[in-house]
Amino acid sequence: MTIENPSPALSPAHQALLEQVPIGEHSVIDAEVVDYEHEGVPLEGYLARDVQADDRRPAVLILHDWNGVGDNVRMRAQMLARRGYVAFAADLYGAGVRPSGEEAPKVAGRYYRDLDLLRSRVAAGFSRLQQHPAVDPARLAVIGYCFGGTAALEFARTGAPARGVVSFHGGLIAHDPSDAAAIAASLLVLTGGSDPAVPDDAVAAFENELRAAPHVDWQLTTYSGAPHAFTIPGTDRYRPLADARSWRALVCFLDEIFA
Repeated sequence: MTIENPSPALSPAHQALLEQVPIGEHSVIDAEVVDYEHEGVPLEGYLARDVQADDRRPAVLILHDWNGVGDNVRMRAQMLARRGYVAFAADLYGAGVRPSGEEAPKVAGRYYRDLDLLRSRVAAGFSRLQQHPAVDPARLAVIGYCFGGTAALEFARTGAPARGVVSFHGGLIAHDPSDAAAIAASLLVLTGGSDPAVPDDAVAAFENELRAAPHVDWQLTTYSGAPHAFTIPGTDRYRPLADARSWRALVCFLDEIFA
């Protein structure tokens, strides 16, 4: 018998997308809020996994957009749990900090201006996931959406021991001087061809920085006509085809790095 505990409930648009990923016949998917902290700041993440799995599983850290931990990353955590991963949506802002409207870019701006803080917040979530008893600590990946995509790539620049890092419509920040040589993870960058937040010159600068670090394994895919936030259902920016293609790209990438 298959049982699922998706609490808190998802929006209808997110639930409909989740239902496109089947649950294994003998799987029991459990989801829970996880309290942890970083340098005295209380954080509130969200973890989903198949509690019927009796071995240590590969795991995926998920990083939210600038609205904080919400339906999109909770949905993605459940989608990944249905595929057999332990999935943890980290909290980069702090418990209860879930900005909306004009407040969201203001909150995110603090972290864009302090990339060391952003990287360390990701590291706190990575460590929390790595220590979970159901996780194989040698098989971890990090993925992020919008603001979280930028955060994932910044974390990769720390030399983090992730097998892979994936950015969905995240900002691409080229560094000068470059620290790309520190990247140990394979990178998958998925961006929209009509995203004003990631113009062609930003893509070119990012690619050129990676080319100067030839040991780094990277791939960048651009989806035609896709605006910023093209994977967020229930919004006018959602593009079902680009979302489906980028999800398949993620699935293939995880299969490869965890093989």
